[in-house]
Amino acid sequence: MTDNPSNSNQQNPSFTGTQSYIATPDLQLAVNSAMTLQKPLLIKGEPGTGKTLLAEEIAQSLDMPLITWHIKSTTKAEQGLYEYDAVSRLRDSQLGDDKVYDIGNYIKPGKLWEAFTSKERCVLLIDEIDKAAIEFPNDLLHELDKRAFLRLCFLLNIDYPAADSMRQILSVHFSGLQEKLVNDALDVFYKLRGVQGLKKPPSTSELVDWLTLLVADDMAQEELEENLRGEKSIPPLYGALLKNEADITLLQRFANLMRR
Repeated sequence: MTDNPSNSNQQNPSFTGTQSYIATPDLQLAVNSAMTLQKPLLIKGEPGTGKTLLAEEIAQSLDMPLITWHIKSTTKAEQGLYEYDAVSRLRDSQLGDDKVYDIGNYIKPGKLWEAFTSKERCVLLIDEIDKAAIEFPNDLLHELDKRAFLRLCFLLNIDYPAADSMRQILSVHFSGLQEKLVNDALDVFYKLRGVQGLKKPPSTSELVDWLTLLVADDMAQEELEENLRGEKSIPPLYGALLKNEADITLLQRFANLMRR
């Protein structure tokens, strides 16, 4: 999150979550502390815990522009400031184009440049930072003329939601769900996530898709009950939960766990 110098003394707005995003007290504290301290907020957590969505919801709820910088393995920190197109300048010089005399014609502003020159306070999302080279975080802070990366950040590790929190999340996506169906689905879901060796444990998005299918299929709900009783070896519509072929082969192990 960045400030324009002209409004840096204004009182910080408060983030409490949104109608479509359930923010825990720890998460609210982290977001609001980062805004008060004007420090980067470093969010860690497994896929499906809502890290990227958080930035989008903060921007929407606090009416701030959202600037997104998607990081790749080849991304360099200085690209956040600008990129210099030397190839185009060389080509134009060979063609005798007068615009070669203005280097600004070959400077492409990066996302950091865009954020720091914004006329209003904005949210800057640096997404998938873990995909970058190991030196990227400290190089990023070097470009900003700061010290060690972690010392500058407000750090929060988002744990995967427990069942009670997940019920709140599901209430955002569904209305009027039968309590028994929710309990049965969560029972299967968390036992499946607990199976050791899964390459991609199902996340919230898979749970929402799976529940959507269960709601539309009465037979699947019956199979779900049979699975919980140990009469069925695998849960119904499991293709919505597991997206990795190797994980599907672990379903028999999961079925044995369910019978205990």
